[in-house]
Amino acid sequence: MNWINADCYVVIEPPKEFNYMECLLFLKRSNQENLHHIKKDTLCKLLKINERLILCTVTEQDNKIKVSFLMNQPAVHERAIIVQYIIEWFDLNRNLQDYYQMAEQDPILCSLMKKYSGLRLIGIPDLFEALVWAIIGQQINLTFAYTLKKRFVEHFGEHVHFKGQSYWLFPTPEKIAAIQVEDLRSLQFTLRKSEYIIDIAKSIANGQLTKGLLRQKDGYEDMKQSLMAIRGIGAWTADYVLMKCLQEPSAFPIADVGLHNAIKTQLALERKPTLEEIHHYAKHWQGWQAYATFYLWRSLYETV
Repeated sequence: MNWINADCYVVIEPPKEFNYMECLLFLKRSNQENLHHIKKDTLCKLLKINERLILCTVTEQDNKIKVSFLMNQPAVHERAIIVQYIIEWFDLNRNLQDYYQMAEQDPILCSLMKKYSGLRLIGIPDLFEALVWAIIGQQINLTFAYTLKKRFVEHFGEHVHFKGQSYWLFPTPEKIAAIQVEDLRSLQFTLRKSEYIIDIAKSIANGQLTKGLLRQKDGYEDMKQSLMAIRGIGAWTADYVLMKCLQEPSAFPIADVGLHNAIKTQLALERKPTLEEIHHYAKHWQGWQAYATFYLWRSLYETV
């Protein structure tokens, strides 16, 4: 991925199949989101690089991604880390031509591919954040999940205040590994979710669980089984994390309620499809299940 370093910003040249505004629409789907802010067409994100807090803005300029720095101008090697984060966040290294060729022939995906062309699978590059967010979202609606995440971040995360706005970082695993179950219970986390999150924080903090170790596994199924061996992580959670954090295109959270609702709507069904029916519909999605799922999720936000 090509990028250019300037005085107070860097410029990333995205692939041809990239629609910045479509990606922004997904990122602004909740007004409770506090890990980034969107002002008009500008995306603001706080990152921590080498123990320094760096506030970034992301905009589109001449079909390129411009990342500016509002405080603590980063060194060249720190800018490279920030660029890599943006690339992972927007899945910019992915060539979508094969996905679009497949989707063009698929009765469910064909219209979505045209409508949301250039939408990238918006990821969660940090493994701990991805795992916690997936666990928070287990068996509750999205609105309450965002409420819990907001409480979690603002109770345990770092932040900076800049020009009247607070910008937050997701809590570190080291921070959460040192708290007690009661600390999360007081924020309305269930007992089990509190235990799962603290246990995972300890595993990541002591180096037993990392993205690097997961990527050393023998393919998608091996990574999924490794995650499912962790208490609190079932098939849906594992697939969600593989999809959003490990950028695994074959990840398929087939039990996802939103996926079921989206397929029902796209096919004008009278009821939600069964798992067997979804397997049948998805038989041509091999190797692109994650993108198919993400585009179907996007269809749920038609009013955005």
